[in-house]
Amino acid sequence: MKLPFKINNKQKHLELLPNETLLQALRNNHFTEVKCGCNEGECGACTVLLDGKPVNSCQVLAMSVQEKEITTVKGIGTLYTPHLLQKSFAEAGADQCGFCSPGMVLASYSLLKENPQPTREEILIALDGNLCRCTGYVKIIDAVEMTAQKLHSNKLVME
Repeated sequence: MKLPFKINNKQKHLELLPNETLLQALRNNHFTEVKCGCNEGECGACTVLLDGKPVNSCQVLAMSVQEKEITTVKGIGTLYTPHLLQKSFAEAGADQCGFCSPGMVLASYSLLKENPQPTREEILIALDGNLCRCTGYVKIIDAVEMTAQKLHSNKLVME
């Protein structure tokens, strides 16, 4: 069946099955920026924002979120118009293989929206549900701190 969803600030009609997770529904409808890692809610690769809050899309039934705003990493920035946070990830070398990057970026984005000047400890806590098997976490934390510094020094608000 086809149902309406609001994804990345646009109305979309997704073809889905009644028992499909949000991860499955998004990937089956060409939102492949949402990655499938563990399918158990442990790795964070499938993170999306649901009404601005990070969730593991593999743990959410698609039909249960029809009335909510879904944001994938492409909803905050694209290859040609990257978000400040995405630029910082690239500058810091925090995107080695890139598989965890969408989830890491969205978890970081949500943190910076709520707390534009987080401590390293607060960044670690915000990223706790996201695993990286390539770079470790130092460069990722550096990228979040770099973004926070740019926001502060340029008097910007996280958008």
